[in-house]
Amino acid sequence: MTKIVNHWIGGKTVDGASGTYGPVTDPATGAVTTKVAFASVDEVDAAVQAAKEAYVTWGQSSLAQRTNILFKFRALLDANRDAIAELITAEHGKVHSDALGEVARGLEIVDLACGINVQLKGELSTQVASRVDVASIRQPLGVVAGITPFNFPAMVPMWMFPMAIACGNTFVLKPSEKDPSASMKLAELLAEAGLPDGVFNVVHGDKVAVDRLLEHPDVKAISFVGSTPIARYIHTTASANHKRVQALGGAKNHMLVLPDADLDAAADAAVSAAYGSAGERCMAISAVVAVGAIGDELVEKIRERAEKIKIGPGNDPTSEMGPLITKAHRDKVASYVKGAPAQYAKVVLDGTDFTVEGYEDGHWIGISLLDKVPPGSDAYRDEIFGPVLCVLRVDTYEQGVELINNSPFGNGTAIFTRDGGAARRFQLEIEAGMVGVNVPIPVPVGYHSFGGWKDSLFGDHHIYGNDGTHFYTRGKVVTTRWPDPADAPAGVDLGFPRNH
Repeated sequence: MTKIVNHWIGGKTVDGASGTYGPVTDPATGAVTTKVAFASVDEVDAAVQAAKEAYVTWGQSSLAQRTNILFKFRALLDANRDAIAELITAEHGKVHSDALGEVARGLEIVDLACGINVQLKGELSTQVASRVDVASIRQPLGVVAGITPFNFPAMVPMWMFPMAIACGNTFVLKPSEKDPSASMKLAELLAEAGLPDGVFNVVHGDKVAVDRLLEHPDVKAISFVGSTPIARYIHTTASANHKRVQALGGAKNHMLVLPDADLDAAADAAVSAAYGSAGERCMAISAVVAVGAIGDELVEKIRERAEKIKIGPGNDPTSEMGPLITKAHRDKVASYVKGAPAQYAKVVLDGTDFTVEGYEDGHWIGISLLDKVPPGSDAYRDEIFGPVLCVLRVDTYEQGVELINNSPFGNGTAIFTRDGGAARRFQLEIEAGMVGVNVPIPVPVGYHSFGGWKDSLFGDHHIYGNDGTHFYTRGKVVTTRWPDPADAPAGVDLGFPRNH
């Protein structure tokens, strides 16, 4: 019998009422294993209403109450790592170790939320004028929503809701309809931790559910992670409806390799950063920029390592890379490799005909490596979101920086070099939100914020870290003047001496 994933509203599972369902496949087999209910406008409204009612008390709850619940949730999350990772593997396809890593990175943000007390401290200036004090405080917004992608079905929601809830907001999550089960497990664990009903809600669906959240008058803020075209739409639509928005878009992350770099280390980094998670991550290195005469040697080292990657089902402990999320996505990724020679790129490795014995109907694709890729080609210009690495050649450091800065994306970038001066110049001159120096995927730890520049971010706030706290709260300044008790009218004795 096919599993059905329904909604989580008001602290319990609620059967879908729209009559519309979407298929969820096991990417390793291609079989439909689950149906997920798609929410109607009325069902989204019910989730927002539950969150609105819960906010009446949750928004006034103490920091101690909120963090105590989050500490319990953190313990449950830690105890259920494997169970959540298994759900991710079953619906997304990534290998179990990769799924466990996703849960671990989500845990970092839960840790941050457990210690939110320090970030929510206000400021006080005394005696700014005679008997006048000024205080700055931060207060929650109300009902906030998150719209999250398929590639990290546990981690990206945890980039959002722990911070939002810790700040005193209530939350409505619209996860990807391609792998919805992890979000439901998180909802169950939050309830087990003692989170009051309605503080966290999950509605599944498509554009109907998304658009309703973007326009709903009771939703005060929208967090989004996904492709650039959708991020732009989310930002434009939600802003027009007077909402606060952080919308993280796509990427084309470059790795600049200077002639003095350790080429073995650079090749190791390029392979792990390009092909880890099957390339389905916004921080993947998808373009290596080789400076000077090192290009041929670097490409050969990458090829040697890439050919050894073991591709197979995510639940096989020996697998290092799993399938892609859908057949349609697999075919789209393959089209970039097939079309590369016509656009003057050299195909060093072509993984488009790869399959796994016994799993022939899975969404398989092998490792692809393209060399001497022209900057105007489709493979370089577009975010492929698959295991395809492009290598570009430049003569100088300056040409490499110019190439990277000309990209419309500015999510992450890296430089590999032994020269501290060159690395320092790079981190100041490069136009990207996250920079790695001999680190290929510079995703910051939880107490620093994650976010790109240019077409990789729409809105003023990055996600989690200090930016997360500021995004999920609004500032208020209170100016106070109290009369001195000694100046009280005659006849009222407050015990203060009259001869001060």
